[in-house]
Amino acid sequence: MKVKIDADLCTGCELCVDTCPDVFEMGDGIAVVKTSQVPAGLEEDVKECVDSCPSEAIIVS
Repeated sequence: MKVKIDADLCTGCELCVDTCPDVFEMGDGIAVVKTSQVPAGLEEDVKECVDSCPSEAIIVS
Protein backbone atom coordinates (compact mmCIF):
# COMPACT_ATOMS: atom_id res chain seq x y z
CA MET A 1 0.00 0.00 0.00
CA LYS A 2 1.26 3.46 -0.88
CA VAL A 3 0.07 6.71 0.70
CA LYS A 4 0.40 10.39 -0.07
CA ILE A 5 -1.07 13.69 1.11
CA ASP A 6 -2.74 16.20 -1.20
CA ALA A 7 -1.09 19.36 0.15
CA ASP A 8 -3.77 21.55 -1.43
CA LEU A 9 -6.48 19.81 0.62
CA CYS A 10 -4.71 19.25 3.95
CA THR A 11 -5.91 21.57 6.72
CA GLY A 12 -3.20 20.61 9.20
CA CYS A 13 -5.60 19.19 11.79
CA GLU A 14 -2.95 16.60 12.84
CA LEU A 15 -5.50 13.78 13.09
CA CYS A 16 -3.39 11.47 10.92
CA VAL A 17 -0.25 12.33 12.89
CA ASP A 18 -2.00 11.50 16.16
CA THR A 19 -3.43 8.25 14.75
CA CYS A 20 -0.36 6.98 12.88
CA PRO A 21 2.84 8.86 13.78
CA ASP A 22 5.00 6.17 12.17
CA VAL A 23 3.68 7.21 8.75
CA PHE A 24 2.64 10.86 9.09
CA GLU A 25 4.29 13.96 10.55
CA MET A 26 3.71 17.69 10.43
CA GLY A 27 5.76 19.91 8.15
CA ASP A 28 5.16 23.59 7.41
CA GLY A 29 1.65 23.48 8.85
CA ILE A 30 0.41 20.47 6.89
CA ALA A 31 0.76 16.72 7.23
CA VAL A 32 3.47 14.99 5.26
CA VAL A 33 4.20 11.32 4.68
CA LYS A 34 7.40 9.97 6.22
CA THR A 35 7.50 7.03 3.81
CA SER A 36 5.28 6.53 0.77
CA GLN A 37 5.23 2.73 1.25
CA VAL A 38 3.13 1.91 4.32
CA PRO A 39 5.07 -0.44 6.63
CA ALA A 40 3.61 -3.88 7.28
CA GLY A 41 1.17 -3.86 10.16
CA LEU A 42 0.17 -0.20 9.77
CA GLU A 43 -2.25 -0.60 6.87
CA GLU A 44 -5.34 -0.54 9.11
CA ASP A 45 -4.11 2.59 10.90
CA VAL A 46 -3.60 4.34 7.57
CA LYS A 47 -7.07 3.28 6.39
CA GLU A 48 -8.48 4.76 9.61
CA CYS A 49 -6.68 8.01 8.81
CA VAL A 50 -8.16 8.03 5.30
CA ASP A 51 -11.67 7.50 6.66
CA SER A 52 -11.21 10.13 9.40
CA CYS A 53 -9.52 12.88 7.41
CA PRO A 54 -11.94 15.83 7.41
CA SER A 55 -10.54 17.25 4.17
CA GLU A 56 -10.07 13.91 2.36
CA ALA A 57 -6.43 14.80 1.74
CA ILE A 58 -4.98 11.30 2.26
CA ILE A 59 -4.70 9.18 -0.86
CA VAL A 60 -3.86 5.48 -0.86
CA SER A 61 -3.15 3.18 -3.74
